[in-house]
Amino acid sequence: MKEILEAVLAEQYDAIGALPVPEDYRAVTVHKDEQTMFEGIATRDKDPRKSLHIEQVATPELGPGEALVAVMASAINYNTVWTSIFEPVSTFGFLERYGRMSPLASRHDLPYHVVGSDLAGVVVRTGPGVNAWKPGDRVVAHCLSVELESPDGHSDTMMDPEQRIWGFETNFGGLADLALVKSNQLMPKPEHLSWEEAASPGLVNSTAYRQLVSRNGADMKQGDTVLIWGASGGLGSYATQFALNGGATPVCVVSSPEKAEICRKMGADLVIDRNAEGYRFWKDEHSQDQKEWRRFGKKIRELTGGDDPDIVFEHPGRETFGASVYVARKGGTIVTCASTSGYEHQYDNRYLWMNLKRIVGSHFANYREAWEANRLVAKGLVHPTLSRVYPLAETGQAALDVHHNLHQGKVGVLCLAPEEGLGVVDHEKRALHIDAINRFRGV
Repeated sequence: MKEILEAVLAEQYDAIGALPVPEDYRAVTVHKDEQTMFEGIATRDKDPRKSLHIEQVATPELGPGEALVAVMASAINYNTVWTSIFEPVSTFGFLERYGRMSPLASRHDLPYHVVGSDLAGVVVRTGPGVNAWKPGDRVVAHCLSVELESPDGHSDTMMDPEQRIWGFETNFGGLADLALVKSNQLMPKPEHLSWEEAASPGLVNSTAYRQLVSRNGADMKQGDTVLIWGASGGLGSYATQFALNGGATPVCVVSSPEKAEICRKMGADLVIDRNAEGYRFWKDEHSQDQKEWRRFGKKIRELTGGDDPDIVFEHPGRETFGASVYVARKGGTIVTCASTSGYEHQYDNRYLWMNLKRIVGSHFANYREAWEANRLVAKGLVHPTLSRVYPLAETGQAALDVHHNLHQGKVGVLCLAPEEGLGVVDHEKRALHIDAINRFRGV
């Protein structure tokens, strides 16, 4: 890896294709023989620092339609946290099922799992049949791994029965010095961003784009009122930017004055600090408090001048879902992905069926949606929300920060990059957007 890194740092990209690929590389892994290590421990007390290992792993065989990428930087997502604490299931079941699909897929079924679903880096090798990318290309990767051998995926690749999330449901993810991806995961790196900045939007930016903007999600239009839970977080910070850019009015729900200030710096005027307002949507483990739903809805109308949300951007899940269904306007849409507070949602169906509301499930993004989301970053219309960066050796701590919600925006990880701030090509565009690029830094 030393020669490859030296070529990247010297910007000798044309030379990379002639350099040898190492037989092994440094990676962040979880181990199959440790998947029961947290049994009997409360979710919050499960510590990713104990399960995430930094070790040398064998470089995988490069197959048709694939690429090996030298990873300069990556980032932490909730799926890495879930992998590290083996919840809601161990990811080794995903790898075993994938491994049974074909001899080539069997490479993924290993006693260790290289994790991570974001990257920015440089293509090192491409497999047979790859024409759009070559060694030396500077790239980012989205996390949709799809086989496209079924007709179901050809109108929307997310509908393919063999659709997987790379680095979560596949092996050889981005928290490593090398990563194996399908070539149709690759997109051009935004050249005004550093490696760590470019790596951070991938999963959450694409997810928020499909969930809020795409016709496959909420199909947001100008003038919509959009309630955004966790509006300063990884997903919500991009949803807030999309709402503002698209002529909608975001109502940002946060949990502290500091997070409220971030939303205002993004340009959002309507902010609810749920902790300051003291909302408690559950009376106890089994009963929700509809009076709190009504109080929350009243607060939204106070801020909007009487409007209920056309769209509710949902991802906390169990804790907030009943309130989300209640506050959406008649005919409105609750669009949901993930469930960071619990997967078993409860809501009063009277407020859904009698008011003609819709619940739309949304999961990551297809290649076109991911490409469009990345294009907005490259054009300087959407900005990274990177708050803190760790070295690869401290990935466990980075994952713990996300697990305990100690972060804002995204937490980055340096892989091959020896320090922050490298990889910028378009300095003029960067200067135009530097305040927005650094908006989340140090918060």
